Amino acid sequence: MSSTSKTTVATTSTQRLTSPPALTNRLSAAIRMRSEVIKGVSIALIVVALFVIVRALPADRAIDFLKSRVDGLGFLGPLAFGAAYVVAALAFFPGSALTLTAGAVLGLAWGTVTASFASTTAAALAFLIARYVARDKFARQARRFPKFQAIDRAIGDGGGKIIAMLRLSPAVPFSLGNYLFGLTAIRFWPYVLASWLFMLPGTFMYVYLGNIGTEGLRSAAGAERGKTPAEWALLAVGLMATIAVTTYVTRLARKALNQQTNIEGENRSDAESTKSSEQTPASVTGRPWGMIAMPLVAVALFAIAACAHQWRDALSNLFGPAPVTLQEAYQHNSDRPTFNHSAFDTLLRKHVDGDGWVDYDGLRRDAATLDSYIASVGQAPFADLGRDEKLSLLINAYNAFTLRLILDHYPVKSIKDIPSANRWDAKRWRIGTMTLSLNQIEHEQVRPKFSEPRIHFALVCAAIGCPKLRNGAFQADRIDEQLEDQTRHVHSHGRWFRYQPGAKEVHLTKLYDWYGADFKQVAGSVIQFAARYSVPLKAALDQGAKPRIKWLDYDWTLNDARNKR
Repeated sequence: MSSTSKTTVATTSTQRLTSPPALTNRLSAAIRMRSEVIKGVSIALIVVALFVIVRALPADRAIDFLKSRVDGLGFLGPLAFGAAYVVAALAFFPGSALTLTAGAVLGLAWGTVTASFASTTAAALAFLIARYVARDKFARQARRFPKFQAIDRAIGDGGGKIIAMLRLSPAVPFSLGNYLFGLTAIRFWPYVLASWLFMLPGTFMYVYLGNIGTEGLRSAAGAERGKTPAEWALLAVGLMATIAVTTYVTRLARKALNQQTNIEGENRSDAESTKSSEQTPASVTGRPWGMIAMPLVAVALFAIAACAHQWRDALSNLFGPAPVTLQEAYQHNSDRPTFNHSAFDTLLRKHVDGDGWVDYDGLRRDAATLDSYIASVGQAPFADLGRDEKLSLLINAYNAFTLRLILDHYPVKSIKDIPSANRWDAKRWRIGTMTLSLNQIEHEQVRPKFSEPRIHFALVCAAIGCPKLRNGAFQADRIDEQLEDQTRHVHSHGRWFRYQPGAKEVHLTKLYDWYGADFKQVAGSVIQFAARYSVPLKAALDQGAKPRIKWLDYDWTLNDARNKR
């Protein structure tokens, strides 16, 4: 071959290698690789961010808070939850998240019934909206969904059978599919029936996951008695069996669905069409929205996670005080030193009446006596005191500090009128060698170190909704008697407790709501603890009655004698 011919062949080969289609394909491959890397990093960031957010949020108390609100509605509770589910599903909120929540809030049985009914109702309403109200809008959406044409053709041939397969193995997202199916030829009632029946396996699985996940959160948080290893094993076996069966059925449905609709073929055709279009330079320079959207979501979630971690202490109290495990940290020892509360006792008898109303004007004139007692608390040999001496000192100190806090800002209409930074979280109060906030006294020094939920009826926050402030100091040698007296007083006054024999509802102070885990650890449930102090309620429970709990309004008005009524 001549030199000229060789040169021509080499040139031709070089041109072929560097021709626009070849260069375009190489660039497309590089872009796809970079896109996959970005996608992988974004997913990793999203997972880490979600983990941090979940750890920062009091998930167990959020569930308990929602559950208490639903329970408070009685038989209307599941209906209210179901209505919220329908609205959220119509607004494209993920159905799996809603069904998980149903399991967490309503339990396995009612969660399954409610989620099944609500998801079917949402599917039916979305179908009707797309078919008769907003058809043009969702038709435009359908054109952007590559699988829809194949599904539409298959539904025209197979009808309810194809809907059944789609519900078992959703090739279309739940909320979007509900609308898109309204554009197909299927009739309404076959669609509703197939949707209801074949969404049940997935519904049950997600409800099961939500229920068992909530039980794990509560046990980990100490909110209730931990399950035995055998009970956890049984739940785990049930969960694995549910997932295995659902996964198996899903795979069968996916295989049958692909055969019926030729979605895989449609995807290949789409891919070939896309590949052909990639021969144009414009497709190389274009950026798919997913390549931009996922990193943006990852960055946003990571920023939220950083904020959640930074503010985790504030978030921990979002749904009430954090649960603790009640336990006795100190021994009863009569040989230990004692602390004299006589000055505080005299002050309380002088300025607090038998119903707990405080004469703050008179107390202000005796502020020096109060300050002297507070100073003595700061010198107390706390570490050397026995169990009952410690408990009486902590309760009296908390109440004395609260009175001093009110005097510092008096006149006020409510303790909540005091700036939050100067209120329960202000670390200004000395007990022995410790400098603490009111919250630290209650949640770090009292609750986790004494198996004694009755303290919630003794620590007084200077509000009418609080239990009464005793007109005398707590004394170590009578602490059990005094706590019992406080608790009985609460359960004999309508401000904190109401129950009529035979009634279907029991009205309780929100202290039971906020500190429900403390009462459950001692009595098994909030209502069982309250029944210890109500003969009619105990009799009703013994006879199998299950009265619903209603929370009484908590009045934060100052417990000033001038507000007495």
